[in-house]
Parts: sequence; C-alpha cells; structure tokens
Amino acid sequence: MNKNGIVFFKTNKLDVLKDFYLNKVECETWMDQGDCIIFSHGNFLFGFCTRDEVDINGILTFFYDEKNEVDRFYEKFKDTAKDKPKMNPNYPIYHFFTEDPEGRALEFQHFTNL
Repeated sequence: MNKNGIVFFKTNKLDVLKDFYLNKVECETWMDQGDCIIFSHGNFLFGFCTRDEVDINGILTFFYDEKNEVDRFYEKFKDTAKDKPKMNPNYPIYHFFTEDPEGRALEFQHFTNL
C-alpha cells in the first residue's frame, strides 16, 4: 500500500504561481486540473487551487543534497531573500528564506549531517 500526500493552498494568482514554481523554483507539473495545479519537487507534492481567499500560512521547504544548490537558488532569489544562506545554530541545516508572489514563506535548505 502506497502512502502519499499533497498540501494544497488557496490562491487567486494561479497563472503567476504556475510560472514562478515551474521556472524560478524549478518544480515540475505533477497534475494540471485547470483551476488546480499540483507541483512536484522530488517526492514533495503541493498544489494551488483558484479560490476567493488566499492561504499564505506555513513554510514550503525545498531541500537539496548539495549545499551549492542552496547557493544557486539564493542567486535566483537574492532580491527577495530575507538574508544570505547561513548555518542554523539549532539544526544541522544551511538555509535561507524568501517568499512566493503571494507572500508564502519559502525555505531552501541543505541538511549538513546527511
């Protein structure tokens, strides 16, 4: 038996988010249902559905096997990044935060102990 999951968010900027997550975050379209799009980033599935209200709570975290991938994404997001990539003193991660076009928090990280 497979066990999987998808996190969904309400949006009113579906076309903007589609371009953002495909081209800037480099995700893939897992399923496009017209008013709902599900993206994949490895085994991470998340989707956005057109609604009147917008969900911006939580953090979408994208993690990478290599530290240099975090640096590469920082270069793409340095205009909106909250800070430069750094080691977290509480966890074995190297990371930075930014946000998507609707203001959802995004984190790009590398686990340094793997």
